[in-house]
Amino acid sequence: MVETIRYGLVGTGMMGCEHIRNIQLIPGARITAIADPVDNSLAWAAAALGAERPASFGSAEALAEKGEVDAVVVASPNHTHRAVLAPLFERGVAILCEKPLATTIADARWIVERAEAARAPFWTGMEYRYMPPVARFVEQVHAGRIGRLHMLSMREHRFPFLAKVGDWNRFSRNTGGTMVEKCCHFFDLMRLIVRSEAVRVYCSGAMDVNHLDERYGAEVPDIIDNSYTIVDFADGTRAMLDLCMFAEGAEHQEAISATGDRARLDVLVPPGELVFSPRVPLGALKQVERETVAVDPAAMAAGSHHGATFHQHEAFARAVRGEGPVEVTARDGLLAVMIGVAAEISARERRVVEMRELD
Repeated sequence: MVETIRYGLVGTGMMGCEHIRNIQLIPGARITAIADPVDNSLAWAAAALGAERPASFGSAEALAEKGEVDAVVVASPNHTHRAVLAPLFERGVAILCEKPLATTIADARWIVERAEAARAPFWTGMEYRYMPPVARFVEQVHAGRIGRLHMLSMREHRFPFLAKVGDWNRFSRNTGGTMVEKCCHFFDLMRLIVRSEAVRVYCSGAMDVNHLDERYGAEVPDIIDNSYTIVDFADGTRAMLDLCMFAEGAEHQEAISATGDRARLDVLVPPGELVFSPRVPLGALKQVERETVAVDPAAMAAGSHHGATFHQHEAFARAVRGEGPVEVTARDGLLAVMIGVAAEISARERRVVEMRELD
């Protein structure tokens, strides 16, 4: 039982600083150590920390050895996760590792093995589960409001990938590819909502608009900026993801629709509106119901995920204190990565990928 949780943070770039702002909102939480090999990133963390002055380290190894911490948040670049996690597992601290769990299935499986053998909680960071409107949407689908779920559709129309330190996110070797890096959030949500496992994936995607004129030495970026992905689940449910990363002018960045044999339910983010549309006889008056889910202003202001990062940290803190379960396991992270890898293969080879190919 931990009353005051001493947090360490590995990776203090954009997402790391979002974690700092949200940890500061958690009662009984204190950031006591940060680590990043880049001085500019440490300076960003110092600005986010305000008056707090935790111990500062240049590596995860140094933080694991000398940092006085109970829990560590890993927000370093995707391809570093296995190396960063190794000394933290040895230390035996609770861990929240940002998505994607890893860039390869092999590394993700290694992490799962270590996490499942550890006594301390291990949590895969999947913020989209914790957006209050999305959480309400999932609750209503699971409660049977739409009847039996048959079709699940997700759309994210948003801005291009942001610039990161060293431009690491311009190359699939570092990110796992867009379908792993970005879309693992949605593949995780699909599994959560459907409550079944993927059996096959088809993805049509390419890099058509963004990054075409960018050059990094002699290299050209190779990341998908738009795609359609269809996932068939073992229980017969079909799910689809529509991704566009050159649609920053769209009114709704995320939209999810669940259609069952009794009704359809949509969630729109922003503004966080749920739209319930029951089936009616042909020609009858439609009976649409609307609900806007409020989000705490402080949680909204502390991050760019519609309040989700704060609510995820609330749940993680409960797990660290022994007051609640780990809600997003390392295995959840692995299975989301596997769907993403299948989608990357499908887009590249222009074929359906059976999930059993990846076993």
